[in-house]
Amino acid sequence: MPAAATPPWPGGAPAPHPQLRVTNDDRDQVVEHVKAAYAEGRLDKDEMDERLHLAMTARTHADLMPIMTDLYGSRPPYIPPPPSLTPVHATQLPRPMARDAADRVVASAAHLISLTGLFVVGPLIMLLTAGKSSPYVRRHAVEALNFHLTVLGATFLLPITVIGIVLIPVIWVLGFALSVVGGVSALAEGDFRYPFTLRLIK
Repeated sequence: MPAAATPPWPGGAPAPHPQLRVTNDDRDQVVEHVKAAYAEGRLDKDEMDERLHLAMTARTHADLMPIMTDLYGSRPPYIPPPPSLTPVHATQLPRPMARDAADRVVASAAHLISLTGLFVVGPLIMLLTAGKSSPYVRRHAVEALNFHLTVLGATFLLPITVIGIVLIPVIWVLGFALSVVGGVSALAEGDFRYPFTLRLIK
């Protein structure tokens, strides 16, 4: 039996089929809407955490639809663009919180695993495994991954100059120290940001 026709949504694009696989951008848009709803007081923290988990693990648009229905009405599973955030709203958006102690330990490992020599590989493994189900772990794994990609890039580019050769040991020592700080911050449910980092992975 053919699916019922649905009107096009903003931009002229038809609503996606419920069984169509979602992309990372689709998930990220829903995550931003849930955060905005929490900042506006429309969801409490437990509701936000539950919906963030569902959004991060969604496979099809049918999985995303229940997350948005009571926020945007009963409509086909179209995901509208995230609302424009003023500076005031942006400061009110909550950062992802750990669900339990396991989240904090895994997020900490995303930073500290670099001390074993895995550098980029360690945070990438955390991102592709635990990061799929935990926004908190994903945030820390992405931050660690971007930092170590930056350090790796600097290691290859700086030897072009004499000063660069001198700076490389300093950068690596600083990298180890900051990894420890990041790991401790993740254990304490902090929001650690590495300095001088190219954030290529979002």
